[in-house]
Amino acid sequence: MTYLKTFTSISVPNILDWSDDDSNPVGAEYIIMENVEGCTKALSMLVKEMVQIDFPAYGSLYFTDAIEPGLRVGFAEGYCVGPHCGSQYWNCDPGEKDLYGDGNTNHGPWKTLPSYCTGLVQTGYARLPKTESKEQLPYRGSVNEHLRLLRTSEAVIAELAKSPLVQGAAAPILFHSDIHKRNVFVSDEDPTVVTAVVDWQATSIEPAFVFANEHPDFAELPDDTSFPGDGKEETKEETKLKEDASICAQAFKVCIRGYAPKLWAARALDVTLFRPFRYCHTSWRDSAAAVRQELIEVSQQWTKLGLPGSCPYQPTEEELAEHKKQYQDFENAQKMKLAVMRTLDVNSDGWAQTDRWEEVAPAHQRMYEMWLDSVKESLASGESALTIDQAKRMWPFDGVQDVNSPRHAKIPEGYFSSKTYPSSDLAAV
Repeated sequence: MTYLKTFTSISVPNILDWSDDDSNPVGAEYIIMENVEGCTKALSMLVKEMVQIDFPAYGSLYFTDAIEPGLRVGFAEGYCVGPHCGSQYWNCDPGEKDLYGDGNTNHGPWKTLPSYCTGLVQTGYARLPKTESKEQLPYRGSVNEHLRLLRTSEAVIAELAKSPLVQGAAAPILFHSDIHKRNVFVSDEDPTVVTAVVDWQATSIEPAFVFANEHPDFAELPDDTSFPGDGKEETKEETKLKEDASICAQAFKVCIRGYAPKLWAARALDVTLFRPFRYCHTSWRDSAAAVRQELIEVSQQWTKLGLPGSCPYQPTEEELAEHKKQYQDFENAQKMKLAVMRTLDVNSDGWAQTDRWEEVAPAHQRMYEMWLDSVKESLASGESALTIDQAKRMWPFDGVQDVNSPRHAKIPEGYFSSKTYPSSDLAAV
């Protein structure tokens, strides 16, 4: 935040005080920022300034005196690129206490794309459980299955990293990956003036293709996903919101193309090229079915994507048939999560407006009970192979009450957390 405030015109709040030493009187690391007014526009110019900065390595930005010489790459005076501070590299996500402090030591910084890729794969290995669990849903995959997928991913991304197409879209850039309405403040007098952007803690320096499809939530094209059986027809307000989102999405795209060439170089390419990079280090979190799907797609489209030779991964017909069943289950789980998110108006980590908690919490409970009732009915009629225990584990969020299952003990009021896609921190509701 200090670097951006010093060397760019990006609106960053003033820092009143901070401490990275948990032995302080507070007993925890903290940062206190000046209060800012406001809510959205001119973000394309913000993105332009961020991605124009040239970095010598991938990782996270630090004050030079905070990192020992062997773990830093020099940058501007007083600043350096150091180890990646993302929680995925340190095994400290909520719900993964069995991994805390274990495994991976390759946190960067990485000066080259191949070394960055090695860090991704080593992180994937480090995040695998030490033992198998009988509680996993079938599409999650066994530990041995993930080991095979990681070895395959390592070979595939090593070949992809050699491609001039990928290299041309891999410039190290700094990017705020959560430019959503709740993090952007605008002037009360003029809503086109951004007064501050907050929530910088997860900002990192990555290959441009990592951020290729990032965009503000208000510029996200909506779809027609809704919770099964809600029977709702689209209102005039919803139609207007879709039209507005479509205009915002097109405007953001045009601005990125004109003002952020390093980011556009990645956005202009087929996203299939980059997906193996995005998922190999989180294979256990995202499931074997998700990772295998990306490998299959890049394998089948290898020549079409402009890549030489053949893909190192060539799945057999038997593998493809088994994968088809698992991936259908995985897609159903993701569709259900998206439906719950849209119906409750929460995001992927369970965050909702504070003043809506009394409304959202009981609605979430009712939806969970409706889901279990529908599975019970399908079981009784012989239409479902999903067991009740599997249905409970498939539900995307914690925070539901189920006296028969310790997995769903009531959590403190004000919080949901995502089980399918853990956030780097529990998002307060």
